[in-house]
Amino acid sequence: MKNFKFIVVALFCAATLGAAAAPARAQIATDSGVSVVVKQKPAKAVWLKAEVIHADRRTLIVREVDNSMEIHTFTYSVKAQDKINQVLDEGGYQRGDLVKVLWFPGSSEALKIKGRPSKSS
Repeated sequence: MKNFKFIVVALFCAATLGAAAAPARAQIATDSGVSVVVKQKPAKAVWLKAEVIHADRRTLIVREVDNSMEIHTFTYSVKAQDKINQVLDEGGYQRGDLVKVLWFPGSSEALKIKGRPSKSS
């Protein structure tokens, strides 16, 4: 009876140690030749409400209205270039003018610009 208890305890300890010491197995990638296709949603242009810091024929530097720590520097798309040239010919945007810029987040190109320039002094 004494030997039986010893054998049971020894087998229990061995099983516990064996389970605890089992190596973690990584997932094995199999090359089945099938590629996974992930459909991405097309990027959507958004309007940014901003305050003009500087505007010239090449760039528009603005500060976000909602987050004054965010400053963006934009170049102009072909459509926006025509609009900005008209605005600049009439005096241009001045520091502090409020504008809306249509852009793709993550890019630096202004697609459209809306806003009334203030009177230049």
